[in-house]
Amino acid sequence: MAKQQTFADKAKGKNKKNFVNVKVVKTIKTESGSYKFQERFVSLEDVNQVTTIK
Repeated sequence: MAKQQTFADKAKGKNKKNFVNVKVVKTIKTESGSYKFQERFVSLEDVNQVTTIK
């Protein structure tokens, strides 16, 4: 049997949205006075939305 669908056909059919991945680092002061850092990645539609991240 011959292949019905090639890889190029599969890749062409997917609609990929344009997002920007941003790494957010948040500092937290502990009770002992030291600092901890929490890191996470956030997907944004536009780079200008960086200031709205909490």
